[in-house]
Amino acid sequence: MENGRDDLPPNEGGTAIEGADRAFYGRRKGKRLRAGQEQRLADLLPLLRVALPTEGARLDLPGLFPNPVDEVWLEIGFGGGEHLAAQATRHPQVGIIGAEPFVNGVVKLLWAVDDGDLDNVRIWDEDATQLLAAIPDASLARVYLLYPDPWPKRRQRKRRFVSDETLSEIARVLRPGGVFRFASDIDDYAGWTLVRAARCDALSWTAEAVTDWKRPFPEWPGTRYEAKAIAAGRGPTYLEFRRLG
Repeated sequence: MENGRDDLPPNEGGTAIEGADRAFYGRRKGKRLRAGQEQRLADLLPLLRVALPTEGARLDLPGLFPNPVDEVWLEIGFGGGEHLAAQATRHPQVGIIGAEPFVNGVVKLLWAVDDGDLDNVRIWDEDATQLLAAIPDASLARVYLLYPDPWPKRRQRKRRFVSDETLSEIARVLRPGGVFRFASDIDDYAGWTLVRAARCDALSWTAEAVTDWKRPFPEWPGTRYEAKAIAAGRGPTYLEFRRLG
């Protein structure tokens, strides 16, 4: 589903690879970057980009950050970076890794990092499944997947990021008690995610009341994509799953 903007990915979570036999994520770049944006991309991204270890090795997550962190979070497909930057500002003691292949979105997050002097942010601008594979077991406190591309046509659905395989990987990298938070304005994708999460023995849906899935997550700053979806009459769904011990 396109959102009609050249400076945003089709949806917030543009990454959509599910495995070697799956199709790639959507477009990598929107409208042409300005000179200052190109310069920031060239100067700042290499300093913040996560360097994957050799094949079969795992990342030292706390070691990615210049200052000690209490825990590490991951946001898959951060879109324009509004949510990630807001969380990094609110939680300076937390290291946050953002995965997003859409160049224009990466540039927007770089601006927020530079402007806010956020030293607790790191970026992976390639396939998020490669990053997941390099993360140690039980090492993340939170994983976010916010407004991923729904690939609405039936023949496209294998391109959705949520699958049995990716949920298994997300459960693997979450520590016991850690949470996976998913948001979408597409009811079919929310149902798709619930079905697959129910098949993952390591994840438990945290909803206790019938309205819980309509309530934004705590400390939710919202995003431009979400505001546009609401204005178009598409109500968001917020799902949280806890990693069982």
